[in-house]
Amino acid sequence: MKFRRDAPALLISAVLVVIALFALLSHQLFSGLTSSIEASQIELMRSILDSSLHSAEGRALARAEMIADLPSVRKIFEARDRPALLAETQAMFKVQKEKHGVDQAQFHIPPATSFLRLQDPEKFGDDLTAFRPLVVAVNREHTAKKGFAIARTGPAIFGVTPITNDQGQHIGSFEIGIDLGSVLDGMKTSFALESAVYLDESPLKQFAKGVKSEIFSDQNRVGKYIRFYSTNTALFQSMIVDKDLNGTEDGTLIRAARGATYGVIIHPLRSGSGEALGMIVVARDFSGSRSAAGRSLVWQILFALFAVVLLAGAILIVLRGKLLRPLADLSTRFEALANGDTSQTAPDSADMCDELSRLAQHYERLRKDAADGES
Repeated sequence: MKFRRDAPALLISAVLVVIALFALLSHQLFSGLTSSIEASQIELMRSILDSSLHSAEGRALARAEMIADLPSVRKIFEARDRPALLAETQAMFKVQKEKHGVDQAQFHIPPATSFLRLQDPEKFGDDLTAFRPLVVAVNREHTAKKGFAIARTGPAIFGVTPITNDQGQHIGSFEIGIDLGSVLDGMKTSFALESAVYLDESPLKQFAKGVKSEIFSDQNRVGKYIRFYSTNTALFQSMIVDKDLNGTEDGTLIRAARGATYGVIIHPLRSGSGEALGMIVVARDFSGSRSAAGRSLVWQILFALFAVVLLAGAILIVLRGKLLRPLADLSTRFEALANGDTSQTAPDSADMCDELSRLAQHYERLRKDAADGES
């Protein structure tokens, strides 16, 4: 073993291992921090979605109750005068549709028969029992209900309220449906969330007779689901596959699509009876946190390399400049002294460490003793 070669190599290797371990621990720390940030973002997305859906339910029910409480509406509805009821409410519905995302409005006769659809006045008299459990429940229990449903003209968030006459007798119900698309557009505008609605094709075909046939195209079909609406069709076409929608509970994904990484939540849509009718998928671009993590890794590697170079240089300077070079000079002089040469004085000990300085002093004393003995 040569100390001049092996000692610096051993020390530099030890430094390299220690710095690598610290860099690894630092990377794990930053990775955990990134995962924590993304997890909080996922929870925020879920909170925004829940809040948006509940807000839409509340708005739908409030509007339904407001209209159902109008004395003129109650009187005309009790008389079952369809043309007069349409004339009384049509202008109101038009304003609500244009300004507030109201997509559907309908009066029902107990237990669940359509009396007047303001969005489609020509269609009435059909029994809604099979696919509108909220309407059935309102006319049975005489209490207001709200939630998601697939109606004849498509899916919506509904608020359904009972209607009573002046004597307090139950005479039917009225509903307001808020378009899911307007809810998703609102989330995109306010929170930069992309989202899409996927509905089970079977109940959609069975119940939503009024939707356009183009919605059932192969372009919108994902397994057994139809992508009914999305804020970014190209994104969801490349990101969501049928197996992602197979669950029946809330799900979470991290998915790469179109050159970015997205955090994704999948939220089931259920009818008033609890039957799963589809999914809402909400996505948010996580490229910011991912790129920050990538930059952090690059900086950690650069700092680690800088530290290795700096410490390796310090080790070489200290060992070779402060120890090995003075020691080599002393070794040469001791060798000469051993061969009888007393002419070489000890090297200058001003820059030597204390241990080598004392060794130089011992050499000088030995040299002088040898020189005196020769004389």
